[in-house]
Amino acid sequence: MSIEVTLDLVMVQRKMSLTELSERIGISMTNLSLLKQGKVKGVRFSTLEAICRELECQPGDIMHYTPDQTRL
Repeated sequence: MSIEVTLDLVMVQRKMSLTELSERIGISMTNLSLLKQGKVKGVRFSTLEAICRELECQPGDIMHYTPDQTRL
């Protein structure tokens, strides 16, 4: 996948557990875990906004685009 999710890195930097973030933003730990692992096909802007608000970060801090080398 060309989008790399680095949510786990930001959570470690902010010293916030999956449980704590899940409770703060009102999303299940399962769904948050799937997002953290990059196993989702999409994310709602409202979810992204809540994550960024609680982690005090920008969307680009938790997601990065990496060109697919097979397409070059």
